Amino acid sequence: MNKRFYFCFSATIFLFVSLAHLLRIVYDWSLQIGGLTIPMWVSWIAFVVAGYLSWSGYRLLTKSSRG
Repeated sequence: MNKRFYFCFSATIFLFVSLAHLLRIVYDWSLQIGGLTIPMWVSWIAFVVAGYLSWSGYRLLTKSSRG
């Protein structure tokens, strides 16, 4: 596996995770794991973190394309 593929793959996965959390926020979906209700603020944090990781991956992808 080369660097370009890894950056593209991981950035895409983080983009989908970020979008899933954004959909949960927009549509006010509840989330329960084993009887534990996950608060909405967790999705806000996960949306920001996954979005940043996706952006970083695509940024590294463009840097590796140049050099």
